[in-house]
Amino acid sequence: MHEEEAFKKSFDARLARRILGYVRPYWKQVGLALLALVVSTLTAASTPLFLKYAIDHAIVPKEALPLAERYEVLLLLAAVFLAVRAVDFIANYAQTYLISWVGQHILYDLRSEIFAKLQRLHLGYFDRNPVGRLMTRVTSDVDAINQFITGGLVGLIADFALVIGLMSFMLALDWRLALVTFTIIPVFVGVTTWIRNGMREAYRTMRLRLSRLNASLQENLAGVQTTQLFSREGKNEAQFNLLSTELRKAWVEIIKWFALFFPLVGLMGEVTVALVVWYGGGQVVQQAITLGLLVAFTDYVRQLFQPLQDLSDKFNIFQAAMASAERIFSLLDTEEEVQDRPKALPVRRFRGQIDFEDVWFAYGKREKKDPDSPSEWDWVLRGVSFRVRPGEKVALVGATGAGKSSVISLIARFYDVQKGAVKIDGVDVRDYAQRDLRRAIGMVQQDPFLFSGTIESNLRLGDEQIGLERIREVCAFVGADEFIARLPQGYQTLLHERGGGLSTGQKQLLALARALLHNPDILLILDEATANVDAETEQKIQAALERVMQGRTSIVIAHRLSTIRHVDRILVFRKGRLVEEGSHEELVRKGGYYAKLHELQYAHGSGD
Repeated sequence: MHEEEAFKKSFDARLARRILGYVRPYWKQVGLALLALVVSTLTAASTPLFLKYAIDHAIVPKEALPLAERYEVLLLLAAVFLAVRAVDFIANYAQTYLISWVGQHILYDLRSEIFAKLQRLHLGYFDRNPVGRLMTRVTSDVDAINQFITGGLVGLIADFALVIGLMSFMLALDWRLALVTFTIIPVFVGVTTWIRNGMREAYRTMRLRLSRLNASLQENLAGVQTTQLFSREGKNEAQFNLLSTELRKAWVEIIKWFALFFPLVGLMGEVTVALVVWYGGGQVVQQAITLGLLVAFTDYVRQLFQPLQDLSDKFNIFQAAMASAERIFSLLDTEEEVQDRPKALPVRRFRGQIDFEDVWFAYGKREKKDPDSPSEWDWVLRGVSFRVRPGEKVALVGATGAGKSSVISLIARFYDVQKGAVKIDGVDVRDYAQRDLRRAIGMVQQDPFLFSGTIESNLRLGDEQIGLERIREVCAFVGADEFIARLPQGYQTLLHERGGGLSTGQKQLLALARALLHNPDILLILDEATANVDAETEQKIQAALERVMQGRTSIVIAHRLSTIRHVDRILVFRKGRLVEEGSHEELVRKGGYYAKLHELQYAHGSGD
């Protein structure tokens, strides 16, 4: 399990500016929301004034007024008050709707950008990063950014504007009562700072443990077959429960701080009300101020502590957003190690000549003190050179880890070489546009990936120009039409995730049909397409392979040597080097490494 660094800053202006960059396209909606916010602030701050006026001019007037006239004043005040509250309702609705609308659009933009980035990253990135962690970026981390914009940033502006508005009204009404109210603010700041620091550490821990839990969950779901095969359910459950327990503890720690925060803020608010009643009540008794003013001030104090409490709570949103933004932008800023050059060449058709010229390739570096050492790379291929002629069928042979799959990956440019060059039709694959290059290459993997959807959609893969008749023709050509015809809905049969419900051989035949449908100029058979099927199915797949490879440059990774006698040439790899090449008969007569492999398989009944 990879560890993640907790983000150490509570607020980062650089990250905040970058987040705000996603708000810029929606500045009109944000402007309207801020206008509604100003209206809402003014209506909220004016509410206690109605109480003051009602008490001082109708309920306890300074001058004796007829009862009917006092009722008229109260009725007028009630009507105006309801009108103001109606305006406040409209303003609050507009503000909430507009900000939520903006937040959802930003959420969509971020998700789309992250997904597009993940689609462009080379395979080495996914070798180093668990899928569960990447899923966290697209889900909970993006949601934290949404909370920052909708609940945090705009909420901060709203709360700050309300605090300023309330304090201004209080100072205008009576500066002495206002100063009594403000005496509690330094204590409030000290208490909230202490609680805030505790919450910050708790949130950091929670985000880290949530990421670990997601990574573990994804890994266990993906490997459920292996888990059941080796009866590891109990151990995996114990491991998952341990991670879940750690996450629970982190959330309980957060809850502890929340449980402390809100009662403390409420207590300080009540203390302030008591101070205002004590001092203001004395002023009323001395007739220095009116009862209406004291009641209005008491209402202002209660209103004041709500945004102050919210302002402190906004820190938690900022903290989560800064940590999530750091991780999201780290992903978005990841260098795309395999990318198109400025003037990448388009590909229409390939003749199919493939050249490896002194290729040295490694998936990563060794950990060495001297990074410039010539042995810093953990080489998988070492000085490999060969040529595959147009239309030639070539097999790659060697022990596990000899570098066969790496050759295939370099032709499709899933990775780039560190030294040397891989060329197709005399041009370095790094000079071609990746999209065009891969459209001209067909691949059949040992474990073909099928998406949930119909068989037809899995074969077409979004290319609407391929008609159903063409699909039927190709499936008949590779021998897949027989089992498809037996399915309940034929080509419209829905497949489960990863093709669940189909046998390995059936998935292989679909993979062959899919490769042929897109009419590739070069065919790559990855990791022994027939390694996991029975003998009868293997014969069908081999026959289909021979038909598909006819007239195409084809490279096959061979597992059972007896199945590759039909190829034109065999390349034998050992420890990352090309050690032999020739036909099956030539290599057997030579008595070298290939002959030993063949003899070993024959001795175990795998050969002819």
